[in-house]
Amino acid sequence: MDLITVGQFELVYNAFSFAIAVMGAATIFFFLGRSQVAAPYKTALTITGLVTLIAAYHYIRIFASWEESYTVVAGQVTATGIKFNDAYRYVDWLLTVPLLLIELILVMRLSPAETVAKSTKLGLLAALMVVLGYPGEISGVPGTRWLWWTLAMIPFLIIVYDLFFGLKKSIASQPESARGLVSAARWVTVLSWCFYPVVFIFPMIGFTGGAATTAVQVGYTVADIVAKAAFGVLIYMIAVRKSAADEHAVAPASGHKQGGNA
Repeated sequence: MDLITVGQFELVYNAFSFAIAVMGAATIFFFLGRSQVAAPYKTALTITGLVTLIAAYHYIRIFASWEESYTVVAGQVTATGIKFNDAYRYVDWLLTVPLLLIELILVMRLSPAETVAKSTKLGLLAALMVVLGYPGEISGVPGTRWLWWTLAMIPFLIIVYDLFFGLKKSIASQPESARGLVSAARWVTVLSWCFYPVVFIFPMIGFTGGAATTAVQVGYTVADIVAKAAFGVLIYMIAVRKSAADEHAVAPASGHKQGGNA
């Protein structure tokens, strides 16, 4: 176990506590928000809520593991001998990362064939990316970490390319009121995800000991909050605007038909 200072211990401790609060509050908001959107977008909001619910559960486990790994006595932090469990993060990502992409595809309301094709492709690539990253995360050998980081970047780059170019035409077909938000959601996904591989290499670019442990744990936590809770708010806003656009499109058509019958 890396030796850490009291300040580093408390920073990570508070970051985990904040993440639990954010993910829990976001889950309640997204599930209640289903009543504010039209039926075609309720599934996207359900998945958004599931993402933050899964994250809240795993952050509770991560928080508990952190408390078990260190003890603070008389202003000194000592390792208890119980290893901090990094696997909780990867189990969480294995479930939530594919769902994050699927919720974006669902809220765009593409054709059934395109929805299935893109959800399957991006979901599997996301799962592969997480699986390839884990062997490097638990290794203390720089060469091994770089190898698995490089392998994990392959599906990551394919996902980024697909988000920017594969969905470009689909974004253009979105209602004008929601088009900017869909584009923003795509950017939030890419930029927040880019933070993960950067955090991964902190121990390989000069961060050592407690500084490396703190930087990695806080860095991943910040990225999770943006990629899941903040991204989920964008999904909610897209669903609300598209629901309003759909309702507006139906109302004039209905009024015209009634006028014609009169």
